[in-house]
Amino acid sequence: MQSNTGQPIKLHRERHGKTVALTKDFKETLAARIQTDKAFRREILREGVECLVSGELEESKIILRNYVNATVGFAALAQATGIPDKSLQRMFSAKGNPQAKNLLLVIAYLQRHEGIRLQVKPAKAA
Repeated sequence: MQSNTGQPIKLHRERHGKTVALTKDFKETLAARIQTDKAFRREILREGVECLVSGELEESKIILRNYVNATVGFAALAQATGIPDKSLQRMFSAKGNPQAKNLLLVIAYLQRHEGIRLQVKPAKAA
């Protein structure tokens, strides 16, 4: 994912090989941009799903958690999916281990909410 300047956007920081939490200011800035920039919001959702499909579960959980917090919120997501609010928050936490069934329910709802349908296509080998 890239910013308006063409620079990659990282939704986490790495220090000594470990993922470090985002600062509150960055999370607020990210949430504001997600709420006001439709193309950026859709790109965040796409990136979260792409990370998941690529096997980057930790990165995917961070991205999708930030997306949910900035858009529908966990309470509305719980109501829409039938998954308890606390369970959703836990599955997207650093220690969460979401079941595929629940992840697919969430992604399906987020796509409908966003008015898009994401597709998986093969990438060319590097």
